[in-house]
Amino acid sequence: MHKEELIRLHKIMAEIKDSFEEETPENDFSEYYALKIDPSQVHKSKMEHKHAIFILGQEIAEIMKDNEHSAPTRIAARMRELAQRTEKDIDYLP
Repeated sequence: MHKEELIRLHKIMAEIKDSFEEETPENDFSEYYALKIDPSQVHKSKMEHKHAIFILGQEIAEIMKDNEHSAPTRIAARMRELAQRTEKDIDYLP
């Protein structure tokens, strides 16, 4: 994926996060917020946006698994795995 496409996906996922937070403010997106990267930060690297997408996807899936236990649990585990892989390619993390 090109960086612009990743940023677009990041924006869509951030909107989903915002929707979950509006619905239930106590939803936990602490790991995503700790990254201190959002879709508007186009100066951040492609790998940083990719990592943020995987972390956000994992946290969204964690919230969804409370309602449905099978597929979201697997998605959360896979997003965690992908986030760990991309973490190695980032020069720094908070």
